[in-house]
Amino acid sequence: MNFSSRSFFLLAVCCAATGVAAAQQPQSAANPDAPVAVAAKAHPDKVDPASLPVGKRVLGVLPNYRTANYTADYHPISKEYKMKIALKDSFDYPLFFVGGAYAGLYQLENSHPQFGQGTVGYFKRLGTSYADQVIGNMMTEGIMPILLHEDPRYFRIGRGTKWHRTGYALSRIFVTRTDTGAATFNFAEVLGNGIAAGIGLSYYQDSRDPKDYLQNWGTQLATDAISQVLKEFWPDIKHHYFKKHAQADSPAD
Repeated sequence: MNFSSRSFFLLAVCCAATGVAAAQQPQSAANPDAPVAVAAKAHPDKVDPASLPVGKRVLGVLPNYRTANYTADYHPISKEYKMKIALKDSFDYPLFFVGGAYAGLYQLENSHPQFGQGTVGYFKRLGTSYADQVIGNMMTEGIMPILLHEDPRYFRIGRGTKWHRTGYALSRIFVTRTDTGAATFNFAEVLGNGIAAGIGLSYYQDSRDPKDYLQNWGTQLATDAISQVLKEFWPDIKHHYFKKHAQADSPAD
């Protein structure tokens, strides 16, 4: 299966992220698949501060509203909060620029040639690229988690070797938590992206056979998996960057 340009872009940044984080190797690793201790009086509307999002954006551009730190005590979130995450990830203003960048790449590749070239072709690709992101986010972060009682958040472990953390991040497209804190297959992610790929058939007229549908579905899953690796290592990158610049700006002895 061939990845889209979006997957290649995220994969390149992902490799850079793990390289930067390699310089910082904590001594022990968390075990996010171990049984989770659910807070005794946790209420869906009272979210533990430790489980709040880790930064609003990755690389200052990609929306990052559903990333939370892994904690021993699990605090569920309400249906309203799930939808809030989906809306923020879908309609945060940098996403328009991301969609514009991908539209430019697709224009250069002449992806979906029925859209044509020139300004008209570019804006058609911009609209469909943005629609892909919005539909995918709403299905996997809002609608399906609410219907299936699953948690749409990515729980960042932030400890262990880079390979352990990378494997964990990639695996989260298949593993998530229910609203009770139990580990479960990530139906919301897998089925949600499948539905989103199906909706995409309505405006991608040249991608309506089973092979194209399965490739689009797989590309959506791969893109989400790679983006989770970025979310796992982004705080390390920020720390490394600011530490480096702080040392450079400090007066010499």
